[in-house]
Amino acid sequence: MILVLRALGVGDLATAVPALRGLRAAFPGETLSLAAPTWLTPLVETIGGIDRIVPARELEPLDNAPAMPRLAVNLHGSGPESHRRLQALRPGTLWAFASRAAGHHDGPGWHDDEHEVRRWCRLVRYYGVGCSEPDLDLAVPPEEVPQGVTIIHPGAKSPARRWPAARFAAVARRLRSAGHRVLITGSGAEHDLCVRVAELAGLDSSAVPRTGLGELAALVAGARLLISGDTGIAHLATAYRTPSVVLFGPVSPRRWGPPADRPYHRAIWHGTRDERGDLPGPVHPALLAVTEDEVLAAADQVCHAASAK
Repeated sequence: MILVLRALGVGDLATAVPALRGLRAAFPGETLSLAAPTWLTPLVETIGGIDRIVPARELEPLDNAPAMPRLAVNLHGSGPESHRRLQALRPGTLWAFASRAAGHHDGPGWHDDEHEVRRWCRLVRYYGVGCSEPDLDLAVPPEEVPQGVTIIHPGAKSPARRWPAARFAAVARRLRSAGHRVLITGSGAEHDLCVRVAELAGLDSSAVPRTGLGELAALVAGARLLISGDTGIAHLATAYRTPSVVLFGPVSPRRWGPPADRPYHRAIWHGTRDERGDLPGPVHPALLAVTEDEVLAAADQVCHAASAK
């Protein structure tokens, strides 16, 4: 059995897809298990080739994982904590970034400023596994959802990554006036924020759907446009090649942005090269520098590029 650890969120899973597919191709006869939160199951199913989901939470003991897998692969982090969670299972072999603190001296070195997709492809390539970084597409879930909508997604895990609600609302209002059918999406914890954006935009409650992960993925797959901050739904737009405008801050798109060679995705970033870490506090200055007109102009550009492809 091959056990892969990636117990994080939507964007984290989406950026690991090329590495996961490389592992699947390299070990066609092995059971490929993914240690991840069970709520990600609808998204895991769109990747293909994952035989089993082992319920796991970030940096908690892997109590549900079978002991002594033939190979354990750490696609979770640099270590040492994630390394130790896998080492506790006594795998035959551990593939991971080198970590002196975890006593794991094999593996490549960790680069803080590396793009997340490239990072995990580089890890599996070090161990001889082929990996294609552009291989980011996902299957579309079977859920029936509206097609051709424009999605405004105002939430993000960290407050520092949330563009002001009033600005999202202003963009939503102007897009609606231009003929877009606008929906405001978010997690259950972000529902009040979504309602506030909808109210400020002059939208009624039907514009704030409650969606599970499978429904959200299907909605993005069939959408006309997505506008969001640097959060998981932006990676779904990449996976489904849906035109998107993603507002970055405090983390640079050099680490988490959409593929630079796709004109139908646009990352807006007003920070500096050295700003890397996420912050728990107020909205980051790089986001506050983004204007409504700039977002609307970018939206026009990506929609035009999508119509030309």
